[in-house]
Amino acid sequence: MPRAIVLGHSWGTLVAVALALKYPHKVQALILASGYYFPNARADVLILSPPAIPLIGDLLSHTISPILSRLMWPFLLRKIFGPRQVPRKFKGFPEEMAVRPSQIRAGAAESALMIPSVHTLRKDYRQLQMPVAIVAGAEDRLIECEQSAKLHRDISHSTLRCVPNTGHMVHQTATAEIMSAIDMVAGQNRRPAVVASAA
Repeated sequence: MPRAIVLGHSWGTLVAVALALKYPHKVQALILASGYYFPNARADVLILSPPAIPLIGDLLSHTISPILSRLMWPFLLRKIFGPRQVPRKFKGFPEEMAVRPSQIRAGAAESALMIPSVHTLRKDYRQLQMPVAIVAGAEDRLIECEQSAKLHRDISHSTLRCVPNTGHMVHQTATAEIMSAIDMVAGQNRRPAVVASAA
């Protein structure tokens, strides 16, 4: 049975790592892009988590949060793509899908779980035996590149690419770097593999 090469971006890196730790025999390699791996103080977690709180969250996600999300949308796009320009194809992104109450609630739950999740996972990173390619934007304005550098130090056999002049959406603005990382880990083990992603 073929094993998967798993690509995770941002929050999806934690999903990819958890999958590889639980089912190492099913994962040929990991590509981790723009990930958050170690707990630290984050104001955005405090700001974005309230819609996940029972009852209060329902009220917020159906009243104030959609309005605030629409107002913040252009700023958010500039932050995650910066220092690069937002690609033209994202100009037509249906932002109404991202500001639905259910989506706001899900995003808030992810924010609230982010720090506890990395607190749990960080002790197990060294158990990853498969090839691991870590890619990050050197100018990521959402998750500092030092997170990736620290993970690279924890996983001694990993590779690290901090892509200059690139931000959080490295898979969109430096796609060639991601494809190169996939090719590299695929070449390290010639057993049949399928590529899956977690984002």
